Amino acid sequence: MGAVTGAAAVAALPAPAAPRRAAGSGARTTAAPTPRAVAGGRETAPARTAARPLYLGTYTSVAGGGTGIGLAEYDPVSGAVTARGVLGGVADPSYLAVHPDGRTLYAVDERQDGGVTAVRLADRTVLGTRTAGGAGPCHLSVHPSGRWLLSADYQSGSVAVHPIDDSGALGEHTDVVTHSAPPPGPGQRGPHAHQCVTSPDGGHVLAVDLGTDTVYTYRLDTRAGRLTEVSQAHTRPGAGPRHLTFHPGGRYAYLANEVDDSVAVCAYDPPTGRLSVGKEQSTGAGGGVNYPAQFLVTADGRFAYLANRGRDTVARYAVEADGARLRLLDAVPVAGDFPRQIAFSPDGGLLFAANQKSGTVSVFHVDRATGGLRLAGEPFRSPVAVCALPL
Repeated sequence: MGAVTGAAAVAALPAPAAPRRAAGSGARTTAAPTPRAVAGGRETAPARTAARPLYLGTYTSVAGGGTGIGLAEYDPVSGAVTARGVLGGVADPSYLAVHPDGRTLYAVDERQDGGVTAVRLADRTVLGTRTAGGAGPCHLSVHPSGRWLLSADYQSGSVAVHPIDDSGALGEHTDVVTHSAPPPGPGQRGPHAHQCVTSPDGGHVLAVDLGTDTVYTYRLDTRAGRLTEVSQAHTRPGAGPRHLTFHPGGRYAYLANEVDDSVAVCAYDPPTGRLSVGKEQSTGAGGGVNYPAQFLVTADGRFAYLANRGRDTVARYAVEADGARLRLLDAVPVAGDFPRQIAFSPDGGLLFAANQKSGTVSVFHVDRATGGLRLAGEPFRSPVAVCALPL
């Protein structure tokens, strides 16, 4: 949930706050010294690595927020981040996604009269904004075909489909579906769609709704851009599901339940799109107030990570039984406040955590053998950091 919705999902959940420290222009992380190679008995400088782009989501409508999409670069070896300015003209870009061809960036405009915006990355030109079809869009993703953008509208509890043309620009939405059944769960006043993603096989679209304690499965007509509901999966009442992440094997997924501070392993049947929610288990928060936010799974399917807001950790799980089981290993302090979103670098060597309340992005080295996380220097300052997208 974001700046538009405040505490709609659960009264105790804090609204977005300004960063504890002022965001610094040109701020940079510090990292441990890179080992120097030895050749012929003398040290040689390590090979230089090309910096990679990092895009940062924020809220522009809250005190201390940003002024658009943050632009930065990161070193894929050291994890050091350098600020490179701001792309203006995008309001409340709280979640970001990139087209499969890497040429276009998409952002939600998380407002009451929200929209979705396309940005051409070659010259960072805003290609235009389309109305989201609902209120408070908070998540978006691109269908694997690259022809459709899927978005979730938190405040209105709806999901929308937008066509993508050859330039990457968006057309007017071809479908909007509002979740009307089942009725809202305990403490909720209505549906709150929080995520809309495509299954790994590309056969179905799944929408996670915090307000109705339900994950909806749809079939997408890839010619007309229309959604047809095929099944529903229900959590226990009051769980408040927020984000679903698939195991690369495609038969299991991991669900973060925001309101009751739990996670669940879900079985997924690709032919039918049916999802079955398993027994709730620990987020690794160890008690106290905590709101799990998002799961990640390594490309090899061996480890999973969960962002915990409140306890301010990233929980590390071993993935067992070909994806059917999660075993909690530890919870690593995130060195920030309220990690709303986490993301891997494309090669999986780094994990980025966007810390909303501290206005920082923490970068971790990922040990590929053990899944262990090691902080790569001081967190990077970014105003009301709610999304980090490394490319």
